[in-house]
Amino acid sequence: FGCFVFIVLSYVQILRAVLRIPSEQGRHKAFSMCLPHRAVVSLFASTAMVAYLNPPSISSPSLDLVVTVLYSV
Repeated sequence: FGCFVFIVLSYVQILRAVLRIPSEQGRHKAFSMCLPHRAVVSLFASTAMVAYLNPPSISSPSLDLVVTVLYSV
């Protein structure tokens, strides 16, 4: 949980720094560079939550396989 809080606080700091960029083009470039990283972090966090918070009673082998592959990638 501590790592998650650290990541969120880091993104808040990055967002504040990007919003201080005076030019619209500069802000757009900064946001577009951050987009792939945000996608990877979101994919990692969502698959980690499914992998670790999924109750064993409703778990299916095919879902476990998909989650494992996504989490590993």
